[in-house]
Amino acid sequence: MIRTFIAINLPDSVRERIAEFQAKLKQDRADVKWVRPESIHITLKFLGDVEEEKMDGVAQAVQRSVEGMSAFTVSVEGTGTFPNDRRPRVLWVGVEEGAEKLADLAMNLDRELSGLGFEGEKRKYSAHLTIGRVRSLNRMDGTVESMRALGFEGEAFEVRDVVVMKSDLQPTGAVYTALRRINLQG
Repeated sequence: MIRTFIAINLPDSVRERIAEFQAKLKQDRADVKWVRPESIHITLKFLGDVEEEKMDGVAQAVQRSVEGMSAFTVSVEGTGTFPNDRRPRVLWVGVEEGAEKLADLAMNLDRELSGLGFEGEKRKYSAHLTIGRVRSLNRMDGTVESMRALGFEGEAFEVRDVVVMKSDLQPTGAVYTALRRINLQG
């Protein structure tokens, strides 16, 4: 079984900005498990454990879901929490430009992959980059305030491909490996 998800990778320059932002937030010493910058990506669809023999079908479904789609621009900026600032469980950086294209792509993936027996999403897709997972609310008020006060001014980049990723859970955190890259047009 291969723990699998479909994602958009980020340029190193965006990851570097996120690392700087996380470093400032870490000064508040809240009980947060920070996501390593090299692991941050935009998840389009999490599949969970997939049998190895189904991986070709997954890649073909991703290929069908991007047919006719040209490369597009995404800008990352702003911050937020899930489910809310009072009881945050996830800290994130937002997606502004390109959010609709990502939602369309996620919907196409959902439709194509449901044909292979993967469960459809029940929640509306919300493009974001998870930067931290809250372990307890200890000192979280200060971190949420810092996030809002600092803001996150990211940058725009071009999405040229969609990646089928493997996730290996390790004691030090998940290790992601690109299994297949499916290019967009143009």
